[in-house]
Amino acid sequence: MNTDSFLRAIVSVVAAIFIWYIHCGSALAENPPSLSPNKELGISVLRFGADASSGAPYCFADRKDPSHIKGFDVDVIEAIAEQLHIKAEHVQNTWDGLIPGLDRNMYDVVIDGVVITPEHQEGALFSAPYYFSSYCLVIRNADTTIHSLADIQGRRDKYVGTLTGSEALDYLNKTNNLNIKQYDQEIDGYKDLMLGRIDGFVIDQPVAMYYVPAITGLRMLEQPLDTIRYGIAVEKNNVKLIEQINEAIFALQRSGKLRKILERWNLWNTSMADYLSDHNPSAIPPSEYKEYMSSLHSSLTFWERLQRYWSFMPLFSKAAGMTMTVSISSMGLAIILGLILAVLRIYGPPPIQFIAVSYIEIIRGTPLLIQLLIIFYGLPSIGIALNPFLAGWLGLGLNYAASEAENYRAGLMAIPKGQSEAAIALGMTNWQTLRHVILPQAARIVMPPVTNDFIALMKDSSLVSMITLTELTQTYTGLRTTYFDDYFGIGIQVAIIYLLIGLPFVYISRRLERRLRTSLGKNK
Repeated sequence: MNTDSFLRAIVSVVAAIFIWYIHCGSALAENPPSLSPNKELGISVLRFGADASSGAPYCFADRKDPSHIKGFDVDVIEAIAEQLHIKAEHVQNTWDGLIPGLDRNMYDVVIDGVVITPEHQEGALFSAPYYFSSYCLVIRNADTTIHSLADIQGRRDKYVGTLTGSEALDYLNKTNNLNIKQYDQEIDGYKDLMLGRIDGFVIDQPVAMYYVPAITGLRMLEQPLDTIRYGIAVEKNNVKLIEQINEAIFALQRSGKLRKILERWNLWNTSMADYLSDHNPSAIPPSEYKEYMSSLHSSLTFWERLQRYWSFMPLFSKAAGMTMTVSISSMGLAIILGLILAVLRIYGPPPIQFIAVSYIEIIRGTPLLIQLLIIFYGLPSIGIALNPFLAGWLGLGLNYAASEAENYRAGLMAIPKGQSEAAIALGMTNWQTLRHVILPQAARIVMPPVTNDFIALMKDSSLVSMITLTELTQTYTGLRTTYFDDYFGIGIQVAIIYLLIGLPFVYISRRLERRLRTSLGKNK
């Protein structure tokens, strides 16, 4: 099979995947029943922001059905919504963006193991605590030198890890003489701990309870590091909603329903018993905890593992659709704007050239992630609030326009100056010369780098997950948190999907390049 035949086959496969994606999207679409709005709040749905990749036991993808989220925080907010006679609806956002999302009105509340701290209270209103816990230190089983965090303090050869942006990081920063390493996912911290790259990992006790027992060679120390309180965050001015949520929390506490939820997830502890003055023995079995731990310890055959990967395909197909949509539309913006910038830089008057060069250098010299965050979270402060898709499209398009401008500039300047002089001598205007003589030849020259940029843009589209768009990388992150034993396999699956959706554009590029070459040859 030659290269063209291979690429045609890939195009057919990708087309089939997208037909399936559309079918799955239709099949998975739900028509929620109409609900009567809460008269005092004026809403019929309580939108709660949470990061489904934050992991058990807060909010995570169900291991039986990855399209469904579960967790004790999900149960709590659903119980609160029921108390308010409305329905709870999840809105995905990255953990770092949860509180800022309140100001954008992306959701009504945030619940995702958010600790009540003075820093958090500056940016949002917080409910009464619905759970008390603590930080704990996770170490290796074989390490007999560490009995507390004090054994790591003041040691240059010892390192402690924790999550980036977490309250545990703030706690460690206030503890003197510690070498701290930060991780985006606790799974990565556990792996480094097992490999001996760090000597301890500090995390909220509920997280450690769900993950550490499933990892051979790790254990958590019983001594708690600091007491923490979890609360529900609401936009700073929404006093009415926080009052209603507090009433609902108190009602759940009085009825015993909050305790039942915590017991099902094996999270009832002495701190909660003291807080609620409820020291009765537990009567509810930890069913959710046992189910989760059982699923972690269950071994899969090779074919069962393949079936699990196949069960992810509806989620990955939907995410791939978002990746392709935002990538293609952003590249369209980048091509148009990049061409305008290149032409203005070469042929424009000095002031316009200066503006074009300044734009190109500023955009190329600053990180794409920072640009996306400014567009999504910064612009609302001056009255420009874009939805996640528009913000992602604009951020990627504006960023890659600078790169495309340099590609086009190189292509335009590669055309011998004599050709434009000859065209003008034949009576063509400058615009006609640029359009009919220079641009067609430059297009053939810049086609390969433009294709490379599109492939790079498609991979960089993973950054839009930071502004709440659920694309391939965001879906992968959520699944690898849920199935952390399948870290390697799911990663290969996503890499193959990226490869499959990228190869057709290589084929299209080659066809266009060949056609341009043929067309230019005939014109000669």
